[in-house]
Amino acid sequence: MRDRVGSVGEHGPVVEVPVAALREADSPRLGGLDHEHFQALAELDVELPPILVHRATMQVIDGMHRLRAAVRNGRDRIHVEFFDGTEAEAFLAAVRANIAHGLPLTTADRRAAAKRIITSHPHQSDRSIGATAGLAAKTIAAIRRELGEDRTTATRVGRDGRVRPLDSTVGRRLAGEVIAAQPNASLREIAREAGVSVGTARDVRERVRAGKDPVPPLRRAATEEDRHAATLRLAAPAPPITDVTSVRSMLHRLRRDPSLRYTNSGRSVLQWLDSHVVEPSVTDDLFDDIPPHSAILVCRIARECAAEWLRLAGDLERRECNDTAQASSW
Repeated sequence: MRDRVGSVGEHGPVVEVPVAALREADSPRLGGLDHEHFQALAELDVELPPILVHRATMQVIDGMHRLRAAVRNGRDRIHVEFFDGTEAEAFLAAVRANIAHGLPLTTADRRAAAKRIITSHPHQSDRSIGATAGLAAKTIAAIRRELGEDRTTATRVGRDGRVRPLDSTVGRRLAGEVIAAQPNASLREIAREAGVSVGTARDVRERVRAGKDPVPPLRRAATEEDRHAATLRLAAPAPPITDVTSVRSMLHRLRRDPSLRYTNSGRSVLQWLDSHVVEPSVTDDLFDDIPPHSAILVCRIARECAAEWLRLAGDLERRECNDTAQASSW
């Protein structure tokens, strides 16, 4: 088996590492390892493929059955390919690998994996997550709704790596404008200019040629419903947030938004928010011994800051409402 060392696999060079250095996999299999499967692998008189290991943690990503088979056969070293990336990306790689080969994942395994991916990668499209988890896009959409993650990002990244808006209304309007300005443009040119798929560009062109609105009636109705919901949210008083864990959780979700993570202005917003979150346990201890003559000024500062936060929240809510109303009127 020495001839594998130094060869290059899908993820890089193949190396040999001590079995004792490896950690158990963060497996997408809810039921854990299949005893019969690794016993069958141990009895094979063939060279098994290298296992995939997360370099940063030495955790097995794909190949726990092969690792157990090697241990059963008395081996203290095993061939490995290393994966470089975050732990969330490593889990994605584990799901992809288990979908592509080996012992199939059950439907329950795939649904559980999809839930984790939706939570860690909410910006990925339903089709992209479905392809990773081995589920239909409509199943992923249903799981998003169950988790309340169906509207956490304004855009989605498709299987082709392109970023597209979650609401296709704006893209359809832009495609209509491109067609009006460049009647002879190809579908690919229209799609590229408007940021929509070729299929959407084709549908918009056919609707424009037929004298119809680029946005189908059902989509316009849905947008109007969203606008109405935004208006109601603006009118209703926001419930007080007393649990700092909730605030930290929301900040964590914001940090996963690629439109914030990968822009200078977005990162500035995240840093500012992180430094301005008020934790009750900290403030209580911090201001316990403040003298009375200073407490008056601190009180005024706190009220001024609270008023500015409320003004900011109102501005953002009104902006959301106006943007939604504008999109529905196009």
